Amino acid sequence: MKTTQQTAPKLLGARSAPYLLAVALATPQAQAVEFSGYLRSGVGGADTGGTQQCFQLPGAQSKYRLGNECEQYIELDLRQDLFRLDDGSVISVEGMAQLYNQYGHTPKFTGDYGFARMNQMYAEWSNMPALGGGSLWAGRRFYKRNDIHITDFYYWNQSATGFGIDEMKIGDLKYSYVFSRKDSYFQEPYINRHDFNVGGFQVNPGGELEVGVSYIDKPDSTDANSGWAVTAQHKQQDFLGGVNTVALQYGRGPGTGLGYTGDPTLDRSNRSWRLVEFFDFQMTPRLGGQVQLVYQKDKRPDGVDQNWLSVGGRTSYAFTEQFKLVGEIGRDQVEAPGGTRKLTKFTIAPTWSPAGPGFWERPEIRLYYTYASWNRAAQQAANLLADGSALSENGAFGSARNGSNFGVQVEYWWK
Repeated sequence: MKTTQQTAPKLLGARSAPYLLAVALATPQAQAVEFSGYLRSGVGGADTGGTQQCFQLPGAQSKYRLGNECEQYIELDLRQDLFRLDDGSVISVEGMAQLYNQYGHTPKFTGDYGFARMNQMYAEWSNMPALGGGSLWAGRRFYKRNDIHITDFYYWNQSATGFGIDEMKIGDLKYSYVFSRKDSYFQEPYINRHDFNVGGFQVNPGGELEVGVSYIDKPDSTDANSGWAVTAQHKQQDFLGGVNTVALQYGRGPGTGLGYTGDPTLDRSNRSWRLVEFFDFQMTPRLGGQVQLVYQKDKRPDGVDQNWLSVGGRTSYAFTEQFKLVGEIGRDQVEAPGGTRKLTKFTIAPTWSPAGPGFWERPEIRLYYTYASWNRAAQQAANLLADGSALSENGAFGSARNGSNFGVQVEYWWK
């Protein structure tokens, strides 16, 4: 799991959290606090000595994760129902703390190599009869986060600081709307964004279609533009023993961010489209995995066109109820000015899985070995765009165009 980093909310501030907690604890109708979270932690090294290095191709929006994560990361989430009303609706508050620290540095979760922040803090009025069982919410929230697990690629993600209507049911369809000002910690400047989704189209047996439109207002800053994006996603259940997901996305101007708010200096002559397909399978109780294909094409009038292709997969086979062998291979390729960049990464990981043999069972405690190779174009791009990173000549592997890591990692999520 990976999170979208958010900023302080306008509608539900940190100062109100102690008050809301006090109300929750004092309210007779309130239910027990729900505690959920996510943790990954470990230690690793490179074959050249020193701290583990992570392999990501410049221009690729994700990397294959197994044995290729270089941080301590924690999410701790609390949700409290404050009131249950006579009509069956519920008023709740939820908050999540996020802690991050890079490998090779003391885990202080602050300073140049780490951080600690509240990445969710919102109020929700859910199960409202007037909305057909839908919800009203306001604050900073993870929302409609569609991702590919093995690369942590959130290709369609409407997390935001704002407010919205969630899945108002009319007939067989579910309607959602979000108004937001900021969808990422790194987004500058604040921009008004509108997301409208309709889900529940039963287009074939076991198959459901959801469509969405994003409109991004023109901000007040100089040389800024408005933009838009559309997404259509089909999810097929019971496909070859698993679930298959296909998404098509298209955007113009700042809408070229597709799942996010893109660069507001881009006008509508700038276009991007993307195809995403991934397949989750658990063919037997012991054999499971996920495979993916992503292709994105960016057209830019200034000549900086780019095509990104990513193909790979992870599979696990359990030899016993608690011991798996997990393997992952991924290939990223970016066609851009300066040549076609290429990166191939492979990982093998003997894994202890105390919760059972399934692919999604956690916790997992893994020993891993990772090997990666890349071409000269990738190295040159890293020299310019990510100097000091694993692929650059000033990185841990120097002028070599291959390298390996080894280490141990625990990953756990709970609810």
